[in-house]
Amino acid sequence: MLIAFFSWGGNTKGIAGEIQAQTGADLFEIELVTPYSDDYNTVLDQAQHDQNIQARPEIANHVENFEQYDTILLGYPNWWASIPMPIASFLEEYDFAGKTIVPFCSHGGGRFGQSLTAIAKLAPDATMGEPLSVHYSGGADLPDEIAAWLAQNGIAAA
Repeated sequence: MLIAFFSWGGNTKGIAGEIQAQTGADLFEIELVTPYSDDYNTVLDQAQHDQNIQARPEIANHVENFEQYDTILLGYPNWWASIPMPIASFLEEYDFAGKTIVPFCSHGGGRFGQSLTAIAKLAPDATMGEPLSVHYSGGADLPDEIAAWLAQNGIAAA
């Protein structure tokens, strides 16, 4: 099992870390050759521009032996009601045929937006597990939320 995620402000990274602590799964942070700005207002513009042109930002790192993973827990922030374009780059880089993608997203109120549809279009040969949406970084009940979500998807705790 692989936890692959893209995080800009740290919320998704924190969620991925809690999932890793509960499952012992391998952790992979999607990093870009040209990172987004550290400035919030600038990154909003960059993210919207990338979505408008359906950009595929170049990923700086790559999953070794991707074929060994059957289940990919895929994490991302909800950007402009969808996936960030680095997630699109990641989904197009690997063959997800026969694999299960279990999405988790951090958001400021928009939950999944159109992100689940976007993932299904980019990885049509994968099975989609039950997704998890977390408001910002999740708060004190995050460990319990994650435990329930893992159980719902038949994923055993470590």
